[in-house]
Amino acid sequence: MAAQITALLVFTGVFVLATLRKVHLGVIMIATAAAVGLWLGNMGLPEVLSGFPVSILVLLVGVTYFFGIAQANGTIDRLIHGAIRIVGNRASVLPLAFFFLTGGVSAMGSPIAGLVMAPIGMPLAKQYGVDRMLMGLAIGSGLSAGAFAPTSLFGIVTYGTAHSVDIPLDPMLLFGIAVAVNLLLLAFAYVLFGGFRSARRRAVGARNGGSPTSFPEQSGFDAGPEAPVTASNSAQRSPSGTGTLTAERVAVPQLAEKFTAMQRLTVLCILGLIASVVALSVLDLSPDIGVLCLSFATLLTILDPNTGKTAVGKVDWSTVLMVGGIITFVGVLETMGAVTLLGEAASRIGSPLVAAFILCLMGGLISAFASTTGILAALVPLAIPLVSSGDIAGWAVIAALGVCSSIVDVSPFSTAGATLVASVDEAERPRMNQLLMRWGLSMVVVGPALLIGLLVFPFSL
Repeated sequence: MAAQITALLVFTGVFVLATLRKVHLGVIMIATAAAVGLWLGNMGLPEVLSGFPVSILVLLVGVTYFFGIAQANGTIDRLIHGAIRIVGNRASVLPLAFFFLTGGVSAMGSPIAGLVMAPIGMPLAKQYGVDRMLMGLAIGSGLSAGAFAPTSLFGIVTYGTAHSVDIPLDPMLLFGIAVAVNLLLLAFAYVLFGGFRSARRRAVGARNGGSPTSFPEQSGFDAGPEAPVTASNSAQRSPSGTGTLTAERVAVPQLAEKFTAMQRLTVLCILGLIASVVALSVLDLSPDIGVLCLSFATLLTILDPNTGKTAVGKVDWSTVLMVGGIITFVGVLETMGAVTLLGEAASRIGSPLVAAFILCLMGGLISAFASTTGILAALVPLAIPLVSSGDIAGWAVIAALGVCSSIVDVSPFSTAGATLVASVDEAERPRMNQLLMRWGLSMVVVGPALLIGLLVFPFSL
């Protein structure tokens, strides 16, 4: 037992060390997994490395390469601009529209890519009198929902890791749960931050010559009234610092040319990918999304080699290494019996539902300050002992754990939350920072209560 406990302590220590020293988690994980397996687990090096998740590697590489091509040839930009033009100036619809726009971008491989909508959405929200907190939550919720698509990172890691440990979790079901939960949270945000009154504020703004309109505190959740808009703070820099966004008037860039032939073909490939995934899932054939993406990407690369070369640099190799390192270490823990030891400890809690709640609570709390991808890769396999008894629905626990670890990402301690804060005027940032921190940390408790109560409990009776 001493070896198993030591291995678990080392596993936890690696997370802490990587966070404090800001070094790549995957590099340390692989090296430490080898050391622990050889010296504490009496394993051979081939046995240690056999835990590296090749199937997840194919998924991540295939998806990020395919959508890297779509980004490199300008298809994704055109789709975004086209959708924004359709929305127009419907103020009350703007947050919902940006939820779906961000979700669509987030579903295309990398969730963090959805943050490109922040420097577009925040100035539009100011122009049309929409609370920036509401718009920020719409973008953050859309990012979380799209991230669990079968073609995006959180979804790939969650259901891929679940399948690697023989927990049946349908990718489309996971995606549907994530969308439903995030839409529910957005509906609450609409009520809390006056989304349904945005149209009236827009009308007032129009009578004022199109200038932004201020609005009072919406509820006790507010940190305070918004700062008045002045000429000195009407312009803001984008998070990347590459351009200036004007809050007084935000125009969607007009693209002069029509879709090129390659862009049309790319759109057809995206539609073909979606149709293939849905059709194969309906037929219960378990589609390999990574291979499908590589197949469509091969066609596009042959027709446009230069774009294909550019897309290679967009493959998320960093995440591949991080997820691979974590799962390799977890494989060592399983072989040593450390995971079984955790299961025995969880069984002493008495109620599987309470244990599942604690697991989701831990996932949300740690994810608010650390990498969501890393947390998913680490905690999903560690949930095996909890669901192995059959007293609780394994797929429901894994889905709940994934969503609970993601909805906290609007916290200003995370990349997503920090970007949302940076996308508003400097005078508004203290308010945004306080509200996002309150919302994100409240989700640490709200998420597990919601998911365990509405998802895990009904399917575990």
